[in-house]
Amino acid sequence: MDLKEFFLKQKQATHQGTLGVLAKIPPAQLGWRPAEGMLSLGQIVRHLWMSEEGVRRVALEGNWGYYEKRVPRGLFAILGDVDSLESELQEIERVHQETLRAVGEFPLGRWHEERVSDQFKIHRKVVVMVFGINEHQIHHRAQVGAYLHILTGQRASPYAL
Repeated sequence: MDLKEFFLKQKQATHQGTLGVLAKIPPAQLGWRPAEGMLSLGQIVRHLWMSEEGVRRVALEGNWGYYEKRVPRGLFAILGDVDSLESELQEIERVHQETLRAVGEFPLGRWHEERVSDQFKIHRKVVVMVFGINEHQIHHRAQVGAYLHILTGQRASPYAL
């Protein structure tokens, strides 16, 4: 198994675990946050797919569009309000499938190319950015699990008891 195949398998497993946690969000609680100034449950869900799409475009296409909006405007400004868990989950699925396709088509020989932006102070290899997508999703999956535990008192984990 090469590095690309490993990533694609990890991406699928990470995605399934994340969907298992996100499905436990009570749709009426999308705006809930543990404290002012923190992302709401719905905003975390939206951030997951927006960030994945943006990072994937930088890594595979050299397209910095996401950063050009997010950095000057700030995260809260680009996320907006979230009204529907169902529509956000559809976006997560759309972006996940696009990532699988795009990474699958991206030549393994180019995974060590570097993406550099002096403006955003980023200097990373494609491979690091691509695997960072999974790491980022796991981070926010755990955040949603902690939020849900506070909100509902129930365990929200992708792992069996």
